[in-house]
Amino acid sequence: LLRTNSNNCSLEPDNWTFTYVPAYILSISVLGIVLNIFVLMVFILHKNPCTVSEIYLSNLAAADLFLVSFLPFWAVNAWNKFDWIFGLAMCKIVKMSILMNVYCSIYFLVLISIDRYLAVVHPLFHGGMRRPKFAKISCVMVWILGLILSVPRLINIELAPDRNITTCSEPNQVISEWMILVLGFFIPISIILFCTVNILKALRNRSIQRVNAKKNDHKANTLVLAVLLAFLICWVPFHLCRIPSNLQYAYILTGCMHKKILYYCGQIFTYLAFFNSVLNPILYVIVGRNFRDKLKELFKQWDQKHSATISLTATSTRFLRSVKSQQIIN
Repeated sequence: LLRTNSNNCSLEPDNWTFTYVPAYILSISVLGIVLNIFVLMVFILHKNPCTVSEIYLSNLAAADLFLVSFLPFWAVNAWNKFDWIFGLAMCKIVKMSILMNVYCSIYFLVLISIDRYLAVVHPLFHGGMRRPKFAKISCVMVWILGLILSVPRLINIELAPDRNITTCSEPNQVISEWMILVLGFFIPISIILFCTVNILKALRNRSIQRVNAKKNDHKANTLVLAVLLAFLICWVPFHLCRIPSNLQYAYILTGCMHKKILYYCGQIFTYLAFFNSVLNPILYVIVGRNFRDKLKELFKQWDQKHSATISLTATSTRFLRSVKSQQIIN
């Protein structure tokens, strides 16, 4: 979050960021934890192995779960007027977890986009890159990349006195902010847009017969495109807001009005980005027909197990009653 340093630009204590925002963040956190655990459980417990797209989507859900699990600390901090009370260790962990989600989420979407690009645009080539083993290795590499790119912030974050409070902040964040903008937005979003444009072209040029022949791929494409669109709506404003913010950190943009505008934009766009972690699992259920099929099959599995258990219990009860009756007769 952006914070102004001048007394003339300070926010009033009863500002909406100190009242409504904490309740919103806690709601996002609770919903995000419940929904993303639900998605992960469906992928994990289903008897059939996950497809390549589902491996990527499950890791995206894990990244979202990782983010929302630390949001309650952010909510308490906002409620406490940004006076950090959890110590330096939690300050570093919370800030790093949010930054890891920024990197991991978009690079999981890069993997999803590349997978759909190969499946739709080049279906006869690169079969080895679309195997579950390759997908799992790619996901591990994304987690490692997200951790490595978050290390500078982990090192630089510190507790600093600011008037009558203690803030959890990064003093020299110009390099870190440009890293987020370039490595966490411009490069991955360029890859995503390239893949998406070519996917849409291929789908438009494909004949109706071929679409029907590739019905499962069509379902996967619809879900992937919906997730990509949701990500763009939620995260693009956040990243675009970083450009003038970086100019402010470099003392190119100065003045009270600029600071207040960037502060409010930073608040709104940050919380919009958080909402993406709740929106993704909702899209899986609403748009993801394969996911709904998995969910139905999982319920059938549980129902069959429950019926088998009841049947076994009833059989055992009848057997015991029969044995007791024979004992009484004898």
